[in-house]
Amino acid sequence: MISPSRLKSVDFYRKIPRDLTEASLSGAGLSIIAALSMIFLFGMELNDYLTIRTSTSIVVDQSSDGEFLRIDFNISFPALSCEFASVDVSDALGTNRLNITKTIRKFSIDRNLVSTGSEFHSGPLPKVNKHGDDIEEEYGDGSIPLTANSFESYSHQYSILVVNFYAPWCYWSNRLKPSWERAAKIMRERYDPEMDGRIILGKVDCTEEGELCRRHHIQGYPSIRIFRKGSDIKENHGHHDHESYYGERDTESLVAAMETLVSPVPKESHNLALEDKSNKTIDSAKRPAPLTSGCRIEGFVRVKKVPGNLIISARSGEHSFDPSQINVSHVVSQFSFGKKLSPRLLSEVKRLTPYLGGSHDRLRGQSYIANHGDTNANVTIEHYIQVVKTEVRTGRSSREHTLLEEYEYTAHSSLVHSLHVPVAKFHFVPSPMQVLISKDPKSFSHFITNVCAIIGGIFTVAGILDSILHNTIRLMKKVELGKNF
Repeated sequence: MISPSRLKSVDFYRKIPRDLTEASLSGAGLSIIAALSMIFLFGMELNDYLTIRTSTSIVVDQSSDGEFLRIDFNISFPALSCEFASVDVSDALGTNRLNITKTIRKFSIDRNLVSTGSEFHSGPLPKVNKHGDDIEEEYGDGSIPLTANSFESYSHQYSILVVNFYAPWCYWSNRLKPSWERAAKIMRERYDPEMDGRIILGKVDCTEEGELCRRHHIQGYPSIRIFRKGSDIKENHGHHDHESYYGERDTESLVAAMETLVSPVPKESHNLALEDKSNKTIDSAKRPAPLTSGCRIEGFVRVKKVPGNLIISARSGEHSFDPSQINVSHVVSQFSFGKKLSPRLLSEVKRLTPYLGGSHDRLRGQSYIANHGDTNANVTIEHYIQVVKTEVRTGRSSREHTLLEEYEYTAHSSLVHSLHVPVAKFHFVPSPMQVLISKDPKSFSHFITNVCAIIGGIFTVAGILDSILHNTIRLMKKVELGKNF
């Protein structure tokens, strides 16, 4: 067993009796300065230890084969009807998906981007959508040709006015014509316009009545619209209210649909209208056309991580379009790539990388308007987007894990005149490289070493300064005593 006397011999810090030490004002001052310096430098070292450092490098994209990229968007089209708005996706590998609906929602809006109703639905689609009658036979005109001057008169005179807006050059309009005229004849026989007149079928040639079709925002031919007397003026803003017919287009289906429309309308309502007509002239002043022609499209699509296109256009399997009537001007509320971040994760990421996320939604709040005058029709709006993946990792080499994958992009847009139906096209090109941001943690042992160096260094330097100052004062006193003697 080691004796206490032998154990004391290894003491590095031998003590001097207090009676043999002498305190001085200079030593006290240096001690205070040294203590304050220690506290200050310790605080700086602690802040440096707690500060998160990151290193940024450019590496080849490490995404696995077959990984998909999610695109979230919210885009408002003030002049494109939800009836025809279609979201399509194509890519360099040959993928071509048309009219995506599963992850897409549409809302009718007015020209001020204000919603005019609930979510837009085109109604139940039949398994086989008949378009016209298969049997060719002679037919005459059963529907009433309408012009800009007569349209308002008929819409006031009859409880229900069903109008076929068509174009003679349109294939689908010509297919509809036989069944439409037969249905109109049948309805005229059942509901005589003079005696009953609760319903009448009309037609508008949009090549002759272009202004009338523009007022009613006809973008595809043929378009069948239903106008109801008494409900054609909304309380909000005084706009026409109308319905679109989406059902089958053979004679039998059209007649059945018209019967359904007219059955709730009492016969007396039209008789009163005829009496009013005999006493006074119906006001034929033009009223505002429907302003519910816009569409807000929101949702997401998943695409392969190869160059591709997200296209929003007017599309229909049973309509033709006049390119000069299609306006794809739009306002982007959101257009981003990758998964959405929770607020908590986003705050954590921004703590790691304060400048991350500044370019993940470059198109947000941007407006792209094509002036749709006579000389500015057929305008396609294209966006060219370069997408770069940014990955944030934490931990050390073997235990690294990915905290976040974000996609930032640059975008350049242009308005291009086209001979085809205008579209809004988003070209996206994922970069083969990615930005890798790694967290570089500072070890605790390094922190303790620096703290010890601060304390020992300041203590030693302060001791040296105190010794120099003390010896200098003693020397000055000796010199002063020598002069006195």
